[in-house]
Amino acid sequence: MMMKKKTAAVEEEEPPIHGGLRRRPDFWTETSDSLTQVCRFGSHGRLSVTVADDSRPIFHKVVESFLNKFFPSGYPYSVNEGYLTYSRFRALQHFTSAALSVLSTQSLLFAAGLRATPAQATAVSWVLKDGMQHGGKLICSGMGARMDSEPKSWRILADVLYDLGTGLEVVSPLCPQFFLELAGLGNFAKGMAVVAARATRLPIYSSFAKEGNLSDLFAKGEAISTLFNVLGIGVGIQLASTVCSSIQGKLIAGPLISALHVYSVSQEMRAAPINTLNSQRTAMIIADFVQNGKVSSPADLRYRENLIFPDRVIEEAGSVKVGQPLRKLVKNPSKLAELREDFPNEKFIISCKNKHTDMVLEHSASGEDAMRGWLVAAFAAEMEKSGYGSKQDALKPAYEKMESCFPSFLSEVKRRGWHTDQFLDGHSSRFFRGTGFPLTT
Repeated sequence: MMMKKKTAAVEEEEPPIHGGLRRRPDFWTETSDSLTQVCRFGSHGRLSVTVADDSRPIFHKVVESFLNKFFPSGYPYSVNEGYLTYSRFRALQHFTSAALSVLSTQSLLFAAGLRATPAQATAVSWVLKDGMQHGGKLICSGMGARMDSEPKSWRILADVLYDLGTGLEVVSPLCPQFFLELAGLGNFAKGMAVVAARATRLPIYSSFAKEGNLSDLFAKGEAISTLFNVLGIGVGIQLASTVCSSIQGKLIAGPLISALHVYSVSQEMRAAPINTLNSQRTAMIIADFVQNGKVSSPADLRYRENLIFPDRVIEEAGSVKVGQPLRKLVKNPSKLAELREDFPNEKFIISCKNKHTDMVLEHSASGEDAMRGWLVAAFAAEMEKSGYGSKQDALKPAYEKMESCFPSFLSEVKRRGWHTDQFLDGHSSRFFRGTGFPLTT
């Protein structure tokens, strides 16, 4: 009630506009990386940004932080019944497994001939080295949204991190005094690699599932992995006892095998026809449609995706950048009003710059909303090149052109196999509408 009274007082102090109607204070809420910020223009047009007020007890904040870290986004509404029970026993399973692992590691080191105090120290060092892997897993677990958006790039990064960790372990005999540091850092990289590889496995397999046979695909993929892992272990044992019996041999063969490893996973990822919409794939679809009037399928785009720099700007699609915080695009209330008045009923805001176009999405925007905004930006850029005027001036006719072709375009997009219910932009910034947003006249 106090907040409402304060807002009303501000409204009475503001001068009337647009024929006597008054304007409410302009504010909106932005979310990014689990952080919520309230952006507001004051009576003098100055933008202020504050973290959303939270008067809850510290215990509740800690609980929410725990849920955000270890449970899926939107829990408990985003999962089916039984997930909490499953998670409890899964936690107990891993707890007991880790405890047994420590005991088995100590016993193996003792069996290898280590005794007394040095053996105890070595066992502790070995356990600490393995513990670093779990630290890497925790660090990487907070990047799940980014992995959803770019599963191919993260899968390649996972193998690069794994090879890096393995390389540190290979060179550890050269400086045994730093064994714990090198082995721990290597296992830290491996821990991140394990999480990234497992998290991206499902989106990759899903891209191949055609008849609801995801489990069968997963099972057969694991069978192939198991078979060739066993064969690889056999070859590794043979190499370790011959050409790689010395550290010099390992330093020669290791990089060659690692290069072949990374090349294999890169080609593996290029073959996967991911059918979800992210920034790069959406831009490629729009570019092809604007240039030749055709909608490309996931299979058409798979070998054209840039897996090293997935955030690149595609000029043929309007040079659109997604995810810029709205507060960085608007410096005064009039600029905010101008951006909102262009497309008042849409879930996107477009701001044209000289070299690119910024697009900010509302929190509830779907893949269809993102494609609508992208098409407007692409058509506006095309009109600018043809001499219509500036890109900003071309937005309204570009919007009319988008409206006329979007139903048939969307139908073809779905027919070609794309999923348009979501737009996966990782942890890009989005906004919520405030009570004074958009402006009313």
